[in-house]
Amino acid sequence: MAAGWRIVLESEAPTAFSGEGAWRYGGRWNSPGVRIIYVSGHQSTAALEVFVHNKPFLPNQKYKAFPLEWPDGLTETFPLKKLPANWRIHPPPMETREIGDRWIKEQRSAVLALPSAISPADTNFLLNPEHQDFKRIRIAAPIDYEFDSRLLNR
Repeated sequence: MAAGWRIVLESEAPTAFSGEGAWRYGGRWNSPGVRIIYVSGHQSTAALEVFVHNKPFLPNQKYKAFPLEWPDGLTETFPLKKLPANWRIHPPPMETREIGDRWIKEQRSAVLALPSAISPADTNFLLNPEHQDFKRIRIAAPIDYEFDSRLLNR
């Protein structure tokens, strides 16, 4: 079984797996108008992603962390050698958005594994909420998540 984590503001927990945020704003691996759910392989990487992407970061807000599991066979791993040379730059280049957009359009798998641009040795996962196997992803009840205050006092 593969596993992942998604951390969201408590107010966003009811729609955390709709793909709404990515659909509305786009992201590194998708264009606006494409529903994708971003998940990290570890809780710490998920926290780092939230810390970097939520601007301004709101430390006094309440967060929820969702643990997930899914059968290994649901995951396609994107070949690292096929990533564009500029895949880590910010804002994300069009080339990376095209990777996720194409994956969604082709409905190749429910999960796509890619490296984290923030921590490339770690894995992030894209979930396709419209794929027929999405229902096989087990999303556990969320738990409260608090950012360590030492991160916030720098």
